[in-house]
Amino acid sequence: MRTYIGGQEAVSVNEFIELALGTPLELWLGVEGEGAEERAARLDAARDILADNPDLPDDVSRVAAQVIEANAPELFNVIPLIRPAVRRRPRSRKGAAA
Repeated sequence: MRTYIGGQEAVSVNEFIELALGTPLELWLGVEGEGAEERAARLDAARDILADNPDLPDDVSRVAAQVIEANAPELFNVIPLIRPAVRRRPRSRKGAAA
């Protein structure tokens, strides 16, 4: 199944998120090992984007709800796991007369 957002095909989960948000996911989550200066710049950019698009959080929530709704059967397909019966070993009688 192919997924298109705004006429572009999303070929991975990260690309789907990036296309849906209109921004790279790393902008919001950061990257491993980023320095304090990089973090500050990333947060400034995020603030600017939110100032220019105050509806973005609502849009993101809407997209997340649509994804959950579209994939609900798979997300909530919970199967209880049955624990195998524990086989008890007979106790050995130490010191018992034979």
